Amino acid sequence: MKPLNLEGRLGDFLAVIAGASLPLSFAPYSLFPIAVLSPALLFLLWQNISTKRAFWRGWLYGVSLFSVGASWVHVSFYQFGGVSLVGAIFLTTLFILVLASYPALLGAALTRFFPHNTSSRLLIVLPAAWTLMESLRGWLFTGFPWLSLGYSQIDSPLNGFAPLLGVYGVSWIIALTASLIVFAFQSDLKKQLVALAVLVTIWGSGWLLSGISWTQAVDKPLKIALVQGNVPQEFKWLEGNQIPSMRRYLELSQAHRDADIIIWPETAIPLFYHDLQQYMPNFFNSLAAEHHNYETDFLIGIPVLKPDGRYFNSVASIGKEPGLYYKQHLVPFGEYIPFQAIFGNLLELLNVPMSEFSAGNGKQTTLKSAGQVIGVSICYEDAFGELVRNSLPAARLLVNVSNDAWFGDSIAPHQHLEMARMRALETGRYLLRATNTGISAVIDSKGKITEQAPQFKIITLRAIAQPYQGMTPYVRFGNAFLLSFLLFLIIWLLFIPEVKTRLIASRQTKYLA
Repeated sequence: MKPLNLEGRLGDFLAVIAGASLPLSFAPYSLFPIAVLSPALLFLLWQNISTKRAFWRGWLYGVSLFSVGASWVHVSFYQFGGVSLVGAIFLTTLFILVLASYPALLGAALTRFFPHNTSSRLLIVLPAAWTLMESLRGWLFTGFPWLSLGYSQIDSPLNGFAPLLGVYGVSWIIALTASLIVFAFQSDLKKQLVALAVLVTIWGSGWLLSGISWTQAVDKPLKIALVQGNVPQEFKWLEGNQIPSMRRYLELSQAHRDADIIIWPETAIPLFYHDLQQYMPNFFNSLAAEHHNYETDFLIGIPVLKPDGRYFNSVASIGKEPGLYYKQHLVPFGEYIPFQAIFGNLLELLNVPMSEFSAGNGKQTTLKSAGQVIGVSICYEDAFGELVRNSLPAARLLVNVSNDAWFGDSIAPHQHLEMARMRALETGRYLLRATNTGISAVIDSKGKITEQAPQFKIITLRAIAQPYQGMTPYVRFGNAFLLSFLLFLIIWLLFIPEVKTRLIASRQTKYLA
């Protein structure tokens, strides 16, 4: 390959530009080609440099990426968490620096273990390693899968790969595309034509795959009502505001009792499940009762307190088949303290209400509503494909209840909705998303939004949702097969040359003897 001379500050500056541009490929901007060009530039900048320089450029890339794309966490700390401005800046900076370590360590590892700029390093190792890095970031320390490359392609021709390989499979395809562009940039005309042919094949295959329906509609469509109460986060948990908040949701629901299912968002009721009878007698009975000859089932977000003192962030099914779902994947520092001995009373400092939740069991019985099995997720649980697929193939509809009010008028709710769309596409199911301040939406089995509520509006969103049955390849196999294959490729390329060298040396020694 032709060497590229981008050593020094120019290359470092380009790494910053590449990282800062990547968030533009995600919602609300959705400029999906940038998701290819941004890592392509970084891959180019990782060639012909030292391990130290590769670490530095990866770190610069990560800092700029997460500063632009994920610094919205400061809103939670400062605006709603009661942290001072200085404290919020410190915590947000620490958060960004931790996330930036992933591409930094990846760059260092690549130059350390694959020091030569070979075609196999660029076209096999780099895409595989990038995908494994994203997977690790989505798992380690409970995981933060935001801004994984695959999410940016929800509206691109590559979305056809999502039901087949999942979001990490789409990330791998994007990273491979980026590597092919770098390969073509550094090659002669013949190799450029080969690279172009491969690119056309990959993207054309994605477009063809998008036309395949992996799941099938079953039963009649359901009438759905998603209630967006728009209760200000700073008032929601204050003493005296609980009852007015609940009455708002009741009033917004009353005109829609012809719906099969009415869904309220995460912790729409800011009281424990068992306390409702004290504050609002016969609350559940009034919800489930017939009204104007209609019988409606409800799914509502509400915390549940157990006799042993543990409490759970939950969704209650109220109607013909009552039940409870307890949130399994909690938000670190928002719903519980990881490494309690180290961080001590940090949640008291952040002033987060009900912030010591317990995690629900991973083998919970799925909820039923309107005669359908429902795959429920709460808040950012829908960012984890493996968790969502746990309810499948039994679930015929997916429901996510969230409260993105914690992030104000930032890009976070848009990114969160984009991730929910990916879950619907991966699983071939409708996903119904009810949120407190937005963005409430109905997403079809192809990941397309059929109905969407405006943010920061008090509204009940009406829609039709079609139950589906069957399994996509992703639901059947999950992430394990793809990630194991990519890890095998790296290990094979890492050790096979060394084994060959030792065999040749052994044969030469025997021959000389």
